Parts: sequence; structure tokens; C-alpha cells
Amino acid sequence: MDRNIVYPGSIPLDTDILYPNRNAMIGLAALTAATLGSNTVVDGLACTPTSPASMTVVVGPGSITQLSPLDATAYGSLAADVTDQIVKTGINLQATNFMLAVPANSGQAINYLIEAAFAETDTAAVVLPYVNAANPGQPYSGPNNAGTAQNTQRVQRVQLQVKPGAAASAGTQTTPAVDSGWVGLYVVTVNYGQTAIAAANIATLPGAPFLAYKLPALRPGFANMQVFTQSGNFVVPNGVSTVKVTVIGGGGSGGYHSTMPSGGGGAGGRAKGIVTGLTPGQVIAVTVGAGGAAPTGPQNGNTGGTSSFGGYMSASGGVGGNGGTAANFSNAGGAGGTASGGQLNMTGSDGSDAIVAGSHGGDGGGPGNGRGASGPLSGFSGHSYGGGGGGGGMTTSGTPVGSPGGAGAAGVVIVEY
Repeated sequence: MDRNIVYPGSIPLDTDILYPNRNAMIGLAALTAATLGSNTVVDGLACTPTSPASMTVVVGPGSITQLSPLDATAYGSLAADVTDQIVKTGINLQATNFMLAVPANSGQAINYLIEAAFAETDTAAVVLPYVNAANPGQPYSGPNNAGTAQNTQRVQRVQLQVKPGAAASAGTQTTPAVDSGWVGLYVVTVNYGQTAIAAANIATLPGAPFLAYKLPALRPGFANMQVFTQSGNFVVPNGVSTVKVTVIGGGGSGGYHSTMPSGGGGAGGRAKGIVTGLTPGQVIAVTVGAGGAAPTGPQNGNTGGTSSFGGYMSASGGVGGNGGTAANFSNAGGAGGTASGGQLNMTGSDGSDAIVAGSHGGDGGGPGNGRGASGPLSGFSGHSYGGGGGGGGMTTSGTPVGSPGGAGAAGVVIVEY
């Protein structure tokens, strides 16, 4: 940021004060542009009803940041500069009230648009004392002793105005267009016969450039994690536009064969990836696939459920291991689930085939898989997210009898932000 240099004994000049003011404004503008960018941004300026309610709305204190000429008019003895553009901030410390009129005809409504713009004006005019060289003890009143008042402040404010739309049948009224050089903030709807404005009558104009979040809401890297072990919604937090997601489908259950050991269930598919372009407050549906239920009679194991993160990525469940009756001799393990939408899409591990000679059920697909049982025991359920259930074993002597397979483990969705 530029700084003035002054020397002992030199005659003070007005520019010794004007340039530091301008340079400080330029420095703040550069910092603001680095954090907020050069597009128009509004902070505060909340629009609320009065208390008690009336036909007046209140726009609270706040600010607007907007790209503007360095100085549209001369700043004291410094010439105007309309070529260089900087980001300027107008600040209102006091609230502004607007009284709104109701439509004249029954059944009608009016939409009022509240819009804002950056405004820079010279104000606070006073008659200043000037040096009288002929009689220094008696200063002149204004330049050339003419008594002329001069502005002493250049202020930067938020200019607010209300623009009424045309009255029309309620439900058909339209909001007026935003004026050139202004930004729309709110739409206030007023109906015939209304005596007070409520919060429900005030709506933020879509696309209004309100500051979405502030620096304390920013998160470095992926510092937070939300783990979904059951279906729900992920609401994008303030300051977040990118998330890292892991989606795992449910594991398939082991099979159940009437006379042989059965195959292990396949593991759920796995998708991993970065999702960008999100907006704070956005709601994304999260589905967590259930593990395949353990079979209750001789049959193939049950397939696990599909897990998903909105429409961005999904992972299907593992297929149940083979089982069935004496007429069905298949005892193969179930296939792993598949995945899509991630930068890394991994098919789950297949369940193992049963080993008839060892009376051993097939192991479930892993990781987190359940072990196949040996002998006349049920297969073990999947232990961790997306693991396949183990296949049931069979008797080691006498009449061959199979056992039920274990359940698959449920999937999971992990969101890091």
C-alpha cells in the first residue's frame, strides 16, 4: 500500500491528508477483493416487519461491496479517476424504514421490490476558516472570505429504495425488474385489505448477492466427517462447496443348502470420490443399503441393498451365496456389488465357494466378511460395513444336512468436508 513521505520544516499540503485517505481505501479494496472477489456482495440489511406489526418494513444495518471507479469526481485537490476500478464498501449503521401501500381494489396484490446500490457522496458542508495572510489572527470565513460552505466528508453508504409492481389479481402479480446499477434484495407481497406486514410476506429475491458465510465458517481441507449408518439427508454446511464421499453397499448373505455347505455372500461395491459445486443448505439424500438377511430355509442368500449419495455416486450390494435343495448342487459364492459415480469405483470381493469335502461353507466377501462354518453350524454374519455373510456348513457324518448362511453386513456412507 502506498504511503506519503513528509519532511521536517516543509509546508504542509492538503494532499498530505488526501493521499493517505485514498491509499488506505485502495489497500482495503485490494484486501476485500482478495477475500470476496469483485462481484457485488451484500451483508446484513435484514428485512423484517416492525414490532408491533404495521404496514412498514425495516431494513437493518449492513453493507454492500461493489466495483466502482476510484473517484468519480474530484476528491479535494485530487483529480477524478474513473479509469481505475476498485472494490468499495458502503456501510449503513442505521436501519431504514419503508411504508408500503395496499392495492386499491378487492382481490388484488402488489409485489414491492427492495433494491440496493453502492452510493458515494460528498456531505457535511461547513464554512471553513482560511488563512488571512494580511492578518493571520483574523482568518477568512471560507475561501476568499466569501462565506461559502464546503463539503468536508466523502461518505460511502448503501442506497436503498422500494419499487412497486403493478397491482393484479392475487397470485398473478409480478415483481418489477431490478433497475440498472442496482441489486434486488427482497420481495414484499401486500394484499388488498391487509393492515400489517408479517414475516411471511417478505421473501429474499432469488439470486440476491447476500454473503453466504463468513471466515469462521470456513473449514480447511476435509476436517469434519459425517458417517451415515442408516439412510438420511446430508445438509451442506456453511462454507462448504466440496465434499469427499465414500459409499459402500450392503453385503450379501451366505446361502443355505439343504444337504451341502453353501457359498459365501459377496461384499458390497465401493465408490469413492470428490463432489464439487455444492451450495450451503443444499439437501442431499443419503441411502444406506441393508445387509442381505440370513436365509430362513434352503435357498440362495439374499442380496445386499444399494447405498448412494444423492445422484452423485452409488454402490450396489453383494449377491447372496448359492444354496437350495438337494436337486440344486450349486454351492458357489455370490458376486461382489458394483459401484459408479466416484473417481474410484471398486467391485466388492466375491464370496468363496463352499468346500463340500470339508463340510465347510464359503467365506463371505471382504473386508469385514463373515467366515464360513465348518460342520453343522450356521455361517458367520458379516462383521463390518459391506462384508458378505459366511455360508452355512453341513454335517460331517450320517445324513447330509446343511445349515443357514450368515447375514451380510449393512453398508455405509461417509462424507468428509
